[in-house]
Amino acid sequence: MRPTISEQPESRLEERHSVLELLDLEELDRDLYRGTLVFDDPYPLYGGQVAAQALRAAGGTVPEGRLPHSLHGYFLRGGDAARPTIFRVDRDRDGRSFSARRVVALQGGEVIFNMSVSFQQPAEDEDRQVHPAPDAPGPETLPGSEMPRLFSMDSRVPPQPYPASDFPTRLWSRCLEPLPDDDLLHACVLTYLSDISSGLTALHDGTARSGSSLDHSVWFHRPVRMDDWVLMDLVPLTVASGRGLYSGTIHSRDGVLVASLTQECLFRTPRDRPSS
Repeated sequence: MRPTISEQPESRLEERHSVLELLDLEELDRDLYRGTLVFDDPYPLYGGQVAAQALRAAGGTVPEGRLPHSLHGYFLRGGDAARPTIFRVDRDRDGRSFSARRVVALQGGEVIFNMSVSFQQPAEDEDRQVHPAPDAPGPETLPGSEMPRLFSMDSRVPPQPYPASDFPTRLWSRCLEPLPDDDLLHACVLTYLSDISSGLTALHDGTARSGSSLDHSVWFHRPVRMDDWVLMDLVPLTVASGRGLYSGTIHSRDGVLVASLTQECLFRTPRDRPSS
């Protein structure tokens, strides 16, 4: 469950860490990494954090110059931000243009998250964008809006396509820290941002509502600088069998589609538990 802005703990507002610290993994052995930044958080480990760190770990094992083009992750258990996470990478294949990796994230000897990620040597070929970016006022014209659980990120909330949603589904954001010219790092920061909201909040009706994330996918279409503004737009698609699915796009400030995403979450009507 994502906390709303009003639910953000006061201690979190006072505590400041860096997204660069978060993504600075310790290499323990070949294909074995550890996230060293730990901190108190009253909620389970933020999914965008573990996904971004897993991508960073996988990227440390591929031939130089190959960049992620897609990732698909499953959230299996709630993690704890106050404990280090271990990332184990399996090198499935290195071809002429693509590299395939699997990453398992562990805490206390149990798997909390796994990911398949594919990398590609950048290629010059057709480059077309079918749809324009969503219409939104520029971020400089909007007041600041601090989002919970994000380190080093500035956010602005434009007018919402689903005004009744209790959390923004359209959001400008950028990293406040200058980032180096490292396309993998920028992809990791984009992944970190990509899980912060949910298109399913537009479907909350006072009874059924979204809960824990189940799986998360991101496709990286074009390089992006995450220390400049990007616009994330999330759209609900369907709810069935206690699960909900939404899709999303991320555009650069000049309207270029840089990434697409989908996520499936629990979506349930609370039921009274029988008395024991």
